[in-house]
Amino acid sequence: MVLFQKLFKQTFVYGVATVVPRMLTFLLLPLYTDYLPTEGFGEVAIVFSWMAVFNVVLAYGMETSFFRFFHQEKFSKEVTATSAISLIGTTALFLVLALSFRNNIAQALQIEPHYILYVILILALDALSTIPFAWLRAKEKPMVFAGIKIGNVAVNLGLNISFIVFLPELASKNAFFESIYIPDFEIAYIFIANLVASALTLLVMLPFYIKLPYSFNSYLWKKMLNYGFPILIAGIGFVINEVFDKILLDRLLPEDIAKSEVGAYAACYRLALFMTLFATAFRMGIEPFFFSHAKEKEATKTYALITRYFVVFGSVILVTITVFADLLKLILIRDSSYWEAMIVVPMILIANLFLGVYHNLSVWYKVSDRTRFAGYISIFGAVVTLVLNFWLIPYYSYVGSAIATMAAYGSMMLLSLYFGRKYYPIPYDLKRIGGYLLISIGFSTVYFYLFRENYYLGSILILIFFALIYYAEKDQLKQLLKRS
Repeated sequence: MVLFQKLFKQTFVYGVATVVPRMLTFLLLPLYTDYLPTEGFGEVAIVFSWMAVFNVVLAYGMETSFFRFFHQEKFSKEVTATSAISLIGTTALFLVLALSFRNNIAQALQIEPHYILYVILILALDALSTIPFAWLRAKEKPMVFAGIKIGNVAVNLGLNISFIVFLPELASKNAFFESIYIPDFEIAYIFIANLVASALTLLVMLPFYIKLPYSFNSYLWKKMLNYGFPILIAGIGFVINEVFDKILLDRLLPEDIAKSEVGAYAACYRLALFMTLFATAFRMGIEPFFFSHAKEKEATKTYALITRYFVVFGSVILVTITVFADLLKLILIRDSSYWEAMIVVPMILIANLFLGVYHNLSVWYKVSDRTRFAGYISIFGAVVTLVLNFWLIPYYSYVGSAIATMAAYGSMMLLSLYFGRKYYPIPYDLKRIGGYLLISIGFSTVYFYLFRENYYLGSILILIFFALIYYAEKDQLKQLLKRS
């Protein structure tokens, strides 16, 4: 139980580091939907989708490799130095090539040329922050990690509000601000705010690079690349599942409605962010935990119990957010022109719950050095995403994209479970886990699509679900509370 208390404490702090910044970014959703038309927000979503793809490529699995070898190798400083130098070199190469061919890149990705410079610089700065953040997690410094993450988003948020809300008002009253204000430049201001926040974050990380022992171990580097390459493939698969639907919507729908549809979909997609926050916080807490306790005698039982608790909490979030989604939209998406896409919210919540379960199940290939399966599974999920999007978007628009996301993550979850039982058996309580998933999905879909905005009935369903969980978990919960 001491291990669980330590895990939950770190997960809570990492949760704060993830949830508080993302909760701050929730303020950006009403800001963007108030000041940008659906097609403008759609354009922003498409650019950030491409940025997510390149973030994965520029990290090329080095973060996960760092965790793997940091806890395994005798000289952790050598692991830190080698991984950091590797990313410095590849980021420098990216900068040279991307800046040299930025017009060609803008044309190929269909991004406005005057945005591409900001995008390139943001990607480079974020790539250089990868290993310093991983080092903080590996050294179990969650409070420092949280402080820097929260500071990054606070700066981003403050600049967004300043540029979009206050600068136009100041420009109308003051000659100095009028001279620096550019009308109809809101989208560019969004990227400038992101760029400044990323630059300040790297500035805070400079002590890491100043103290870094610049010794490069080529043998270790090759081992890390070999370990991380399947993670890169998996990451590309994941990012296709996560963001390619917005890109494909823009390409497959008629030009006159494409960006507007993307904007509405991307805005309502963010209402599922509560599930993503929980899953991300949980993953960031357990990933170092999985590696550091892999050799413990009761490791597999611990992994099984952790996954069960994840499903319990995730299922509660699914039912609760689904019931109150229409209240959340009044706070976060005040422009009713975006509400047409609300139909996808339960699907995206379910999809992200499946993804969270998958991340918990993925411990088997990480601790057994079978990371190639991450690539296999993610490629399969990406194929499902692409095939279903190409098939369904022309008929169902963003509803087809939501169905594709749910199918992709669901199939990845089941594949990981299948291969895990074969190569690294973990005694999951599949009856309870499956029961929680089926009941929560059933409650959510029946409520939202048949009794939507009946909050009396929705509250009853939430209470029933809590009662079922208490009945099934009361003995374990009592034991945890006594030990805490």
